[in-house]
Amino acid sequence: MSLISTIALAMGVSWTSGINLYASVATLGLLSRFAGLQLPGELDVVTSWWVIGIASALYCVEFLADKVPWIDSTWDLIHTFIRVPAGAILAATTFGEFDRSIQLIALLLGGGLALSSHGTKAATRAILNTSPEPVSNVVASVVEDIVAIVSMIVAVFVPVLLFVIVAIGLYISYLILPRIIRFFQRVGRSLRGLRGATSP
Repeated sequence: MSLISTIALAMGVSWTSGINLYASVATLGLLSRFAGLQLPGELDVVTSWWVIGIASALYCVEFLADKVPWIDSTWDLIHTFIRVPAGAILAATTFGEFDRSIQLIALLLGGGLALSSHGTKAATRAILNTSPEPVSNVVASVVEDIVAIVSMIVAVFVPVLLFVIVAIGLYISYLILPRIIRFFQRVGRSLRGLRGATSP
């Protein structure tokens, strides 16, 4: 796999992990299995049927939870501590055959991409939850699933186009950055509240 393809795959898997980690992992694993893809670095770990099966099962759970107002935001809150680290690790794993310094850079940038997409998703869904009707949540969730799956396919087969998709995603994240900041401030307050409630 060329360097451009490796970079695109690292960007794709980390960015889409922030949107839907389980769909991203399952899609990449299935693509590798059925399209005969040779994944770079140590990313071939996602081709394990155990990994594909568990990721698919968790995607089914998320598919349902993500379409119920307020449950989706609770799910996003919990996954702040899952999607972002996972996106960082998957990006670093893509560069498993490179020098450690390159892997560290990939880890940092991958984590940043996952954070931007996750923050955008979570902030957007929190805004939609103030809407009096639930249809917008379902539509948003389906669109997010499609974006995550299609982006992984694009990252594999049309890597250059993936750069455009991620650039658009980052621009959208920039536009709603104030709301993203407020979302993570609420996360911090929730954690402090939990810590205070559990302390003797």
